[in-house]
Amino acid sequence: MQQAQAAMKIVVFGAGAWGTALAMNAARHPAGHAVTLWARNAQQVADMQARRENLRYLPGVPLPENLALAQGDALQCARDADLLIVATPMAALRSFLALLRDCPVPLAWLCKGFEAAAADSGSFGLLAHEICAQVAPDLKAGALSGPSFAQEVAQGKPTALVAASAHASVRHTLVQAFHGPSLRVYANDDLVGVEIGGAVKNVLAIAVGLCDGLQLGLNARAALITRGLAEMTRLGLALGARSETFLGLAGVGDLVLTSTGDLSRNRRVGLLLAQGQSLPQAVASLGHVAEGVYSAHTAVQRARSLGVEMPIAETVVSLLEGRLHAAAAVALLMEREPRAEPERG
Repeated sequence: MQQAQAAMKIVVFGAGAWGTALAMNAARHPAGHAVTLWARNAQQVADMQARRENLRYLPGVPLPENLALAQGDALQCARDADLLIVATPMAALRSFLALLRDCPVPLAWLCKGFEAAAADSGSFGLLAHEICAQVAPDLKAGALSGPSFAQEVAQGKPTALVAASAHASVRHTLVQAFHGPSLRVYANDDLVGVEIGGAVKNVLAIAVGLCDGLQLGLNARAALITRGLAEMTRLGLALGARSETFLGLAGVGDLVLTSTGDLSRNRRVGLLLAQGQSLPQAVASLGHVAEGVYSAHTAVQRARSLGVEMPIAETVVSLLEGRLHAAAAVALLMEREPRAEPERG
């Protein structure tokens, strides 16, 4: 018989779609968690409080009555919490981890991607755990990742996630906090692999969206997803990940969802580019962050520095930077020399 889960005090920093959805799910948990959703913008908090709805990011999905809303001093909000969740975009992760660096409780981030490197630095961006090692090395931290659209999680539809961390206490806390009737949470100590899966699948989803937008068929889609998984795995192994991670939820699971699901913003970018829109037009029409647009260049930089081939990601970068048009990008991929499969190493 499964042991009853204890109630926790959980604070979610960031009231975008995914942060709001996860906070809603936690607030509905049978354990009776006390959940606070923190937003930087005071007007957004006031609007959510008045409407009991996140009109900008999750319109039409009511917030649970027991979900508390907050803004202002984030560090004060974190006081006495049992678990902290950082649900900001990757661009804001560094500042939040620096702010929370002395918190003694487990912390997990939700963002997937690479931090943008300064244009004049000559370096490439970092994964979330690498940022944490720089600014908050004493934090007990990890990632909550996997195939998940915020809208479906907010609606309570069945979802499976991965709690990844080098710290067993973080993995255990995340499972205890979120594993419930509509959300299954699996623990994994391969944080590098989970983060690479989450970052690279966004880039590959742009390529699949392009393929679908050009109506190249389901065969082409399957080929892109499969070869994309090989690229993701090669980069992950070069950075110390385990191959089996890419055959699980954070690898092939997240890749398939993001590449084929109609709620995917990164897939939508590819579709819009195939229709002839410029990148600024495509991004503006989303109204939300599409991390693949910002992660593609860094993924390719890191792969090159490690001697790893990522032809699909390379083609996406050329497309995003305007060096290739949609049809030419697909032609370039199809002209590549054949190679043996399955690959070794």
